[in-house]
Amino acid sequence: MNNKTQKITPKSILKNIFGFEEFRLLQQEIIQNILSKKDTLIIMPTGSGKSLCYQLPALIFKGLTIVISPLISLMKDQVEQLLEMGVKAVFLNSSLSYDEYRSNINRILYNEVKLVYLAPEAILTQKILTILSRVKVECITIDEAHCISEWGHDFRPEYRQLIEVRKLFPKAICVALTATATPRVQKDIKDNLKFETSNEFISSFNRKNLFLQVVHKIEPVFQTIEFLEKFPNQSGIIYCFSRKQVDELTLVLEEKGFSVKPYHAGLSDEERKQNHELFIKDNVQIIVATIAFGMGINKPNIRFVVHFDLPKNIEGYYQEIGRAGRDGLKSHCLLLFSYGDIHKIKYFINQKADKEKRIANIHLNSLIRFCETNVCRRIPLLNYFGEKYSIENCQMCDNCLEKEKDLVDITIPAQKFLSCMKRTGEYFGTNHIIDILRGSKAQKVLDRNHNLLSTYGIGKDISRKQWFHLSRQFIQQDLIIQEIEFGSLKITKNGWEVLRNKHSVMGLLIEEKVKFKKIKEVDYEFDHTLFEILRKKRKEIADEKNIPPFIIFHDNSLIEMAAYFPQSNVSFMKINGVGKTKLEKYGKIFIDIITNYYLEFDIDEQLKGEKVGNKLKSRNSSKSDLQEKNHFPYSEIRKEFPKAYEKWLEKDDELLEQNYLSGTSIKELAKLFQRKPGAIRSRLIKNGLIQ
Repeated sequence: MNNKTQKITPKSILKNIFGFEEFRLLQQEIIQNILSKKDTLIIMPTGSGKSLCYQLPALIFKGLTIVISPLISLMKDQVEQLLEMGVKAVFLNSSLSYDEYRSNINRILYNEVKLVYLAPEAILTQKILTILSRVKVECITIDEAHCISEWGHDFRPEYRQLIEVRKLFPKAICVALTATATPRVQKDIKDNLKFETSNEFISSFNRKNLFLQVVHKIEPVFQTIEFLEKFPNQSGIIYCFSRKQVDELTLVLEEKGFSVKPYHAGLSDEERKQNHELFIKDNVQIIVATIAFGMGINKPNIRFVVHFDLPKNIEGYYQEIGRAGRDGLKSHCLLLFSYGDIHKIKYFINQKADKEKRIANIHLNSLIRFCETNVCRRIPLLNYFGEKYSIENCQMCDNCLEKEKDLVDITIPAQKFLSCMKRTGEYFGTNHIIDILRGSKAQKVLDRNHNLLSTYGIGKDISRKQWFHLSRQFIQQDLIIQEIEFGSLKITKNGWEVLRNKHSVMGLLIEEKVKFKKIKEVDYEFDHTLFEILRKKRKEIADEKNIPPFIIFHDNSLIEMAAYFPQSNVSFMKINGVGKTKLEKYGKIFIDIITNYYLEFDIDEQLKGEKVGNKLKSRNSSKSDLQEKNHFPYSEIRKEFPKAYEKWLEKDDELLEQNYLSGTSIKELAKLFQRKPGAIRSRLIKNGLIQ
């Protein structure tokens, strides 16, 4: 960055350093607020560009920006990304050697860095506070600020003490960021940090690029394997409730040939660190982790998140699915839902103190409502965070994409089920009711004389699996509710209406098999072969530098390269995520690959449309025009030129040279070689026969 020769503005830094043409929603307003030296609360979903909101002002401030981050891995990834863009940043934590630690401190003291990343525990020590008191601190940024609140799902007492740090640097502004905060948590953060209400920026919690799916957990291992087969060579996380489940599932997936590693608190620090590193660097595709253990994942190309078990609350769920699709590309979030999992969570909730227990139950009930809903999944999810979602069909959840089903009358099975519940005092759970209906001779049925009930054996014609499927529909249609504490079923007002023959019930007697489909990452066409070539080169460069591949370029940058085929510095700079530093470092390498591919297959460079917000849109073009422009009609071209896009062989080059030198025209050569005239011209240029 040459401050003397170029006027520094937020817009110039955005393009030249970070590689983006336009600010995303709220970013510009937030940055202006911070540059105006006002304390700022930022509530934005993961992947929406929160980090840039404080990183960009840090490059304009003359003094130091402190970033308080809870996880070592997050600090390391953020600093590596900044260094790769030419930004001077350091972190101070236990992963550094003594010499590295001293070197970073000296750089801070000599004003050689713009940002320093620290853990909350570290900044509260007298040693660090003494060092920081010797430099000009302009901004204190608190990442994962929801940890301040006792109402948050991840409360940390040391975060509560950060107000004391503020008092030591009264001239420094404070920025608090989080992706997950209910209105109550937001108020708690502001009150604790003494923020003014006028300086809060709350973006939509809607992660539009995440496909949300909830599937009833029947054969979880088989369901997970079937799902993973849709994502070959792609990164993802599977969350489990216990360490034992993590280890068991990892073993099964390894035996099935998946690239997978475990991650939980029971592993040694060294093994956890190694598995994390393998995952971040794309050397392992899948991580199986405990829900309770924070991973600190800053990997943007996670294409799927699977909840093998039910998370503890909706905030935890939202944060965990937030690790998918941070690069803005579409990603899949699957939750396997079982009422049995609720009892496991309840067991741990019951160990808490009364106040914590009450809060935890409220959170769990919200998650269950999300899982049971028949409407767009974004409605209950966003409502939880105080945001109204009014779009009828989001096109990115299972409920919205569900085709209309041929429903049948299931009133009689419903009445049998409800009657059995009534005759057993609404005291038992689904398993026991089904046992009675199917005439089970289980000891628990006989001991309670439930074999003498009039409903005993009246449901033998329906399989156990079908009864479970029916019971879930009864819950979803609000005929019954499941009491959270012990799992007993209760008849609702609607259920009594059915039992009294005042209402009929429509549903499915046989559960339809869920078919997992992979969603397209982007809405426009790109050359998948070229993308893989570029991805391979990115991995080679990253391995040489010992950094994660996404630090070189995100997947969306490579996809744009494979869509627009930039072959000059000017067009390469238009690619999302390419700034001046990255152009200098990697421009020639990637442009050469694209140009060679272009010459090989005669693919024209596409003019990238004007950037509007965060979507690709061509100036003066309709959506259909854009799709036409971005579509590569290979099949149509091959009708006229059957060998188009086929690789040139050595014998083809020899024959081409002979025919060209004997006076055959390019048009005639195109017919002879069954390739486009442009491909013939490109090959003649490459072989030095024409200029």
